[in-house]
Amino acid sequence: MPESDPPTPKNFSEENSQKELPSLGDKKPEKSSAYEKESKPSPNGIKSFDSSSLKEEMAPVINLALKELKINRTQLEHDLEALSKRKARLEEELATSFVGQSDSIARKVKGFQEYLTGALQQLAQAAEQLELVVEPVVVQPSPLDSKEKPASSDEEDQRPAVSDTFKPDEELIRNCLDQFSKEPDFYADPWKLRRSLDSKDVDLLEDWFFSMGGRGAQPSRGNRSRNILVSAALISILGELYGDQFQTLVLASQPERLGEWRRGLQDALGLSREDFGPNSGIVLFERADGVIERADRLEERGEVPLILIDAAEQSIEIPILQFPIWLAFAASQEELYSEEEMFS
Repeated sequence: MPESDPPTPKNFSEENSQKELPSLGDKKPEKSSAYEKESKPSPNGIKSFDSSSLKEEMAPVINLALKELKINRTQLEHDLEALSKRKARLEEELATSFVGQSDSIARKVKGFQEYLTGALQQLAQAAEQLELVVEPVVVQPSPLDSKEKPASSDEEDQRPAVSDTFKPDEELIRNCLDQFSKEPDFYADPWKLRRSLDSKDVDLLEDWFFSMGGRGAQPSRGNRSRNILVSAALISILGELYGDQFQTLVLASQPERLGEWRRGLQDALGLSREDFGPNSGIVLFERADGVIERADRLEERGEVPLILIDAAEQSIEIPILQFPIWLAFAASQEELYSEEEMFS
């Protein structure tokens, strides 16, 4: 039997490839769907990530986050609007309230203070830079000086003395004093003396009018009743001179003493309780500062204050001495001692 040719050896690689490659009619082997969706072969053989699938999966989450952000933004806008209104209301209340106005004033004062501080510093620096040279002043006597001196001395001589204050009215004052020395007129008009004076009382008033010019201290007549009687005569005389253009101010540091003054003047001058008061003819004071303030107001209105000081007052305030008409009674040691025992 003829020997057959030995089989031609096939290429191992071709045989394996023919066995592994499927035919065109066969179906492709199934792969996992997740793998297909997530990766695709690239031209270079590298798998790429599928972004569309990721967007589809993340879309609900993104929409929910955007919705929450919009809600938060709307809420924040409402809160900001409410806070703005509250701020405007608070600013308006501060502007109209005392605290706000005081704060505004304090800020303005602080700013003005800082401005003044800076201005003063600049002024001090400018003054330090100035070169001040004191020039000698030569004063030469004027030929007119010798002529002016006699004229000035003549003017000083023409000034009336203090004792001559009531000199023009001396006749009227003496007539009143003579009338007071006679029998008392118990039915005289109000503000006229209804009692009589003795010679010592008349001498005291004459010395006060014509020697002291209506201002000064006189010895006490021994008790408050006699001093009140002398003061009533003085008020009656000044009423004839000044009319309603003067007011009597009585100073006594105890209410009991002022009560004696009111009753004594009321009886001696025929007055009523309505004549004692701030707007009446006689005003009673316990303190000197009230007398001084009232006297200043009277002089500003062109009126004349008459100040009467009780004998129990051991000192006189210096401002009282500047007024043109005042009378202080100087008590003796025995009288002061009895006053202390009476009111202690």
